[in-house]
Amino acid sequence: MSLVQKISIFGATGSIGTSTLALIFANPSAYEVIAITAEKNVKELAKIALKTKAKYAVIADKSLHQTLQNLLQGAKTIALSGRDGLLEAAKIHVDIVVSAVVGLAGLEVTYAAIPYCKKLALANKESIVAAGEQILSLAHQHGTKILPVDSEHSAIFQVFEETNRAHLHKLILTASGGPFRQLPAAEFAHISVEKALKHPNWKMGAKITIDCATLANKGLELIEAALLFNVPADQIDVVVHPESIIHSLVAYQDGSTLAQLGMPDMRTAISYALSWPNRCATSVQPLNLADIRNLSFEAPDLERFPALRLARESLIRGQTQRIIFNTANEIAVDHFLNGTISFMGISKIIEQLLEKTSSKPLSTIEDIVDFDQQLRLKTKEMITQITF
Repeated sequence: MSLVQKISIFGATGSIGTSTLALIFANPSAYEVIAITAEKNVKELAKIALKTKAKYAVIADKSLHQTLQNLLQGAKTIALSGRDGLLEAAKIHVDIVVSAVVGLAGLEVTYAAIPYCKKLALANKESIVAAGEQILSLAHQHGTKILPVDSEHSAIFQVFEETNRAHLHKLILTASGGPFRQLPAAEFAHISVEKALKHPNWKMGAKITIDCATLANKGLELIEAALLFNVPADQIDVVVHPESIIHSLVAYQDGSTLAQLGMPDMRTAISYALSWPNRCATSVQPLNLADIRNLSFEAPDLERFPALRLARESLIRGQTQRIIFNTANEIAVDHFLNGTISFMGISKIIEQLLEKTSSKPLSTIEDIVDFDQQLRLKTKEMITQITF
């Protein structure tokens, strides 16, 4: 690419943000960093701002605003904070916005940024899960290209033949199976936070790592795939592939199944999103099938990992149920990480909230945010009343 692309990174200190920055530092003449954000990691945010010479640095925690200003003293970077600061940064015209904030906290800024960017590199799957209809409509309205950063959706995007949509048989998402793929059901009651945070293949943040251990992450990805590619739930399968070499597949009615392969390194998917419709070189280790030798596959166990079943059911039932699934999961994971509920309690909380919460019409992003806040209070109250 000959032209310098202006880029903003929401969630710059997380795993996706860090990988994005690694690609930018490897190709400094290709990008100009405009805005970077973080939730609480103010020291790392300031460090990144100084290194990239970003025009804006936003810390979501308003109490850290003065700290950020002090750390940026003498630099030209403008320090912003809180929700207003995030939305201000989202409304700066750039070529690329990387949406990598964890959880539904990324919804408002993702939605706000769409009219102001040409490409949205989307790693915040929760935004699509909760508000896919609204986000996709706004992107279509403004001609913004949504480019998935999740390795599974990037894989589908790379091999999905839109011209042959009528001949699609199914999308097939692959899952590593997480650290407990072979753990007997009787031992699930004794799973510790430490063990759940040890993913066999990927290096990620705590929340998504726990989601991979429960397969809730694959459930969220199933929902995201249905919305991003406009494919019904009954045309999407999940297969466990422990090696994480095949990132997803697209099967057609003529018997052909197309797959995207690569080493389990998020820089590949991020690089494709940043450089699309082109490709650029990265330092990702090339795939050598002769070294790998064997690839294995198995069906997911929905008895031991009920979160995947619950996600599919919520997708079929509609937007409200999708939001319930996502919000209940976020709160439950947080409580598991804090040691207040068990690993098995995560799926139990999701299931109970799905059963006890009625659907309601949701039209705007404000409606969704308000509903999410109500669900958070309801979930926390439920956790205090029942032992999970």
